[in-house]
Amino acid sequence: MLLSGIFPPITTPFYPDGNVYYKKLEANVERYSRTPVAGLVVLGSTGEAIFLSDDERRQVLKTARAVAANHKVLVAGTGIESASETLRLTDYAAELGYDVSMVRTPHYYKGQMKPANMLAFYRTVADRSPLPVMVYNVPGFTGYDIPAEVVVELANHPNIIGMKESGGDVEKIRKMMEGTRQVKRSAPVTETFDAVTPRMLKASSGSNGQGGELVQVAGVGGTKPSSNAVSVVSGIKTRQKEVGFQIVVGLAQKLEPSLQAGAVGGILAFACAAPTACYEIYTAWKEGDAELARLKQDRITKATTRVSGELSIPGLKYGMDLNGYFGGPSRLPLLPLTGELKAEVERLLADVRN
Repeated sequence: MLLSGIFPPITTPFYPDGNVYYKKLEANVERYSRTPVAGLVVLGSTGEAIFLSDDERRQVLKTARAVAANHKVLVAGTGIESASETLRLTDYAAELGYDVSMVRTPHYYKGQMKPANMLAFYRTVADRSPLPVMVYNVPGFTGYDIPAEVVVELANHPNIIGMKESGGDVEKIRKMMEGTRQVKRSAPVTETFDAVTPRMLKASSGSNGQGGELVQVAGVGGTKPSSNAVSVVSGIKTRQKEVGFQIVVGLAQKLEPSLQAGAVGGILAFACAAPTACYEIYTAWKEGDAELARLKQDRITKATTRVSGELSIPGLKYGMDLNGYFGGPSRLPLLPLTGELKAEVERLLADVRN
């Protein structure tokens, strides 16, 4: 599974009375599907997943899945404190057709979260998960920072394909990339090296009536196809791309230096309000224009540090309102911005309209 690119961890819209506003969720997902982002993350920290009931989590997953474009990678945040509940939600996400499970580090019993506990937790989940698993480290919210050495060990599990690292330590990313260089895997991609998932193949098969058989385009006539050979699966031309353990960064203000350190993309709260601005950084880096990537990074660093960092979800949701998405209120105990803070967000996003 290819995880390269920019992924907004979409917010959960609410009515003023606190009920989930599913129609606005649909509208946001449809609009993100028209942007150049690689995919969407549903029920991440930005989605206030921890404030939702189990029924609401399932309905949010179902609603987003129903309207997301077929060519976008869909990541479900399924991490709950216990392995059994994490697997229960992961199974449901798989039934809906999600592509990847993103599992937050357990953290409530911090004193017991030793390396052995984390290794046992993630290996148990990965062994039984019907979806590829990403480790999700977000110490700013959990108060727990998974050690790089533990991640390096987990990277050897065949069903743990990557990690969202939101700790903000670029050197830690570099260390983890160096420690996982032995991990070599192959992922199907399109001719233009975009991700291909089983859900995408199934959708393509349903739309054109073809089956899911693999037809080799290159390497016919008894010749063994090379790794660069193009194949046709359910009407989609694909090839194989070698990928290692894939780390995506979780802080937009650290996107460019994290890419330089070996990250392959970002799951960025700021991308909920400004997906194109984040994508421009990634594209410049991908095209080898380091100077332009740094320039694009500098353009948003102050705004993302304040809006999605310090002001957190209420600030981000107001930024979404400014840029044409539905942000709306958050759930208590998160409070709406004051008029003064709203004016500050407006100033910060004045040249980051999307």
